[in-house]
Amino acid sequence: MRIACILFDGITFLDFAGFYDVIYRLGQFEAGKGLEWDICAPAEEITDELGLTVRAGKVLPDLSQYDMVFVPGGMGTRQLRYDEGFLDWLRGAADVQYKVSVCTGSLLLGAAGLLQGRSATTHPSAYELLKPYCASVIKTRIVKDGNLLTGGGVSTSIDMGLYVLSLLAGEEAMLAVKQQIDYPYIMQGIIEKQ
Repeated sequence: MRIACILFDGITFLDFAGFYDVIYRLGQFEAGKGLEWDICAPAEEITDELGLTVRAGKVLPDLSQYDMVFVPGGMGTRQLRYDEGFLDWLRGAADVQYKVSVCTGSLLLGAAGLLQGRSATTHPSAYELLKPYCASVIKTRIVKDGNLLTGGGVSTSIDMGLYVLSLLAGEEAMLAVKQQIDYPYIMQGIIEKQ
């Protein structure tokens, strides 16, 4: 499985790091054999909303070559919703098997047209911003609508990683990872649509 994580200026790093730490552990299980992960961005360096700067592994790669594209959120999403160059790049993920977002990353999926006719969620403060982009906004932590998975606010990134891991590798694998990261919380607020 090849996963692209999208980074951008103004990202909230916990949106990325919570998911990354969990889903990276997929490689321990049969379902994750051959797992590859690329950190992708529109520039070589990006700066989060608090001033932390990191280097991307790939600059504007063809997203259609991945099996999963993960889009975190952050205040930078507010401006990127109107950046046609960025949105055109994101549209390259239209046929990717799994499209996953956490927090306001769903605004970027929506602005790129990838939420049309689907149900989705986002950070509770951004429900109104998400409405124009999808068929329905569900006010919950995780929404799975087919192969589209969207998560709520920042801390949902860990739950989303665990949820995706359970879909790909099973419940026992997910529970093993919960134990590894000493995560005692029960995932809640998961809505699955077909």
